[in-house]
Amino acid sequence: MSGPAGRAHARVLTVAGSDSGGGAGIQADLKTLLALGAHGMSAVTAVTAQNSLGVQGAWELPVEAVRAQFRSVVDDIGVQAVKTGMLGSPRLVECVAELLAEIPAEVPVVIDPVGVSKHGDALLADSALDAVRTKLLPTATVATPNLDEVARLTGVRVTSEDDMRRAAAAVLALGPRWALIKGGHLPSRDGEPSGSAEAVDLLTDGAREHWLRAPRHANRHTHGTGCTLASAVAAYLARGRPVPDAVRAAKEYVTGAIAAGFALGEGIGPVDHGWRPRA
Repeated sequence: MSGPAGRAHARVLTVAGSDSGGGAGIQADLKTLLALGAHGMSAVTAVTAQNSLGVQGAWELPVEAVRAQFRSVVDDIGVQAVKTGMLGSPRLVECVAELLAEIPAEVPVVIDPVGVSKHGDALLADSALDAVRTKLLPTATVATPNLDEVARLTGVRVTSEDDMRRAAAAVLALGPRWALIKGGHLPSRDGEPSGSAEAVDLLTDGAREHWLRAPRHANRHTHGTGCTLASAVAAYLARGRPVPDAVRAAKEYVTGAIAAGFALGEGIGPVDHGWRPRA
């Protein structure tokens, strides 16, 4: 598929919930994909009433609606990567895992095991955790849990960089080919204030380690960070980059988006997906 000038458009499908405030979820995914030169498509799993202050309500879509959206896109347009976000319930997790198992093995899958919102609102039922562990994560090319999600899924609590290796091993044991352990919530070293510390992530497949470091920006407007990072990884994978290069480029993109995050409403504003010209 190409435009007037012959430019190929990588096709990425996001399977996630809608954020009415536009900072996270499907909205953040599609903005990220556009910014990184991919054609974004969506299968909406839930509708949320959400703003800068939190999530005021969430309504899950029927499994049949999610399956129909997924098949509609995959069967006609095709995909070069898939990213998942908020799935919410065991039946949706199981449905999406079944759908992912049907796509060609060469299509990369990025699983963001969304558990709670930036404001602390639950987005994944406790009853769905086992399905995430046993059915969803084994389909992943890259899994991108933050430290809270690692703790819920594996029981490993991370308080230092050394703990991130244990966390990665525990996540990899659940089946993904690569684990990206996001250290954004890691306490700063040596008592450094958060504004001067590094944001450290660990990417590994169990044999190779890639430590990714970036400045930790003193900006409270970080809504949508996890969705944005996972979608950026999917965009770069769809464009043919190997996993370590895709994750490194995605980390650079989301770091810039966090630095440019802006106030919106009375609470936590979003990252700026349009902080640089489209790559």
